[in-house]
Amino acid sequence: MILPIRAFGDPILRKKCQIIEPNYIGLSQLISDMFETMYESNGVGLAAPQIGKDIKLFIIDTNAFEDKKIKGVKKTFINATLVNESGTEWEFEEGCLSIPKIRENIKRHPDLIIKYQDESFNWKEESFSGMSARVIQHEFDHIEGILFVDHLSSLKKQLIKGKLHNISKGKVEVDYKMKFYVKR
Repeated sequence: MILPIRAFGDPILRKKCQIIEPNYIGLSQLISDMFETMYESNGVGLAAPQIGKDIKLFIIDTNAFEDKKIKGVKKTFINATLVNESGTEWEFEEGCLSIPKIRENIKRHPDLIIKYQDESFNWKEESFSGMSARVIQHEFDHIEGILFVDHLSSLKKQLIKGKLHNISKGKVEVDYKMKFYVKR
């Protein structure tokens, strides 16, 4: 089932997410729905807060970046922790399904080691590089309540303030399902 993506301004996007226990009801279906939602939205990663869940879960599929030198990665990360980020930071233009129509250059480390549980709750520790590392860092930020725009300079943030405000008010057109936060 395709789920609506939460838009910038929704408080869940700023929450530090909770650990998922192995008895979490409906986890397999949720993961399946998240992949379907991500593909329908033309994303390469999706974190649980983006679909309204405050749990430590994110998925990635970087096969869109695959070429002869780079192998793509399709994976589910549960209860992830970053063990190490290394290498000279490099800039790349990032976007986010929760912040549509805004793309900015963000510096991130090219290499990382991450510890996480797979869908069977087996612990793994793996190294990733390049685009896969970047997407993992972006999605990991989501489960920590951090958005890619938080990495921008004060000046850049000021320049996009109006666009962010419009997104938070639902004044943006997207070709995927989106849910805008309404204060009660």
